[in-house]
Amino acid sequence: MLNLLLERYPQLTECADTLSAALTALIDCYQKGGKLLLCGNGGSCADCDHIVGELMKGFLKKRPLSGEQKAEMMKNSPLLEKTLLNKLQNGLPAIALPSIAGLNSAFCNDVDPELVYAQSVMAMGNKGDVLFTISTSGNAKNVIAAAKVAKGLGLTVIGLTGNDGGTLAGVADICIRVPETETYKAQELHLPVYHYLCATVEDAFFDK
Repeated sequence: MLNLLLERYPQLTECADTLSAALTALIDCYQKGGKLLLCGNGGSCADCDHIVGELMKGFLKKRPLSGEQKAEMMKNSPLLEKTLLNKLQNGLPAIALPSIAGLNSAFCNDVDPELVYAQSVMAMGNKGDVLFTISTSGNAKNVIAAAKVAKGLGLTVIGLTGNDGGTLAGVADICIRVPETETYKAQELHLPVYHYLCATVEDAFFDK
């Protein structure tokens, strides 16, 4: 799947090593029962929601519940109907931190806006989880603060940035630096990067 990505977007060839490292970190996280936290601002905030959508339900695969899952769930909750369970899909836990509006607005108002994502990481992050940080400049202060807290808690930090990488490149464990400097051009390459990661992670956990 990486070869297909690089064939379609040859400019991402220089990111091959960090893409592979990010994929390994995500698969390892989910194999060990961890979760993915994501943060970013503006277009990167929207990308966080997009990634959550690809991971929490079927992306390229349907991910139906197994017969064993259905039987166990119906045993635990006899009111569950098979017709309901037949429509549900397996998901991989992912949380877009910018979407937690109540907490975020309260913390920005009561404490410090630059620590808004750091607070969510503090509350929800566990050792073995992954924090996926997106910043085209690599210098978003609230994203960098979250990355620092995540590392302090034992999370693996993946950064997705533009060519320079900014401050985030020196904080993240893995930094995917797409070869563009203008915001919109970097964002155009961020999409195929995270689609590749989501599709390949899905492929590792679910049958067709």
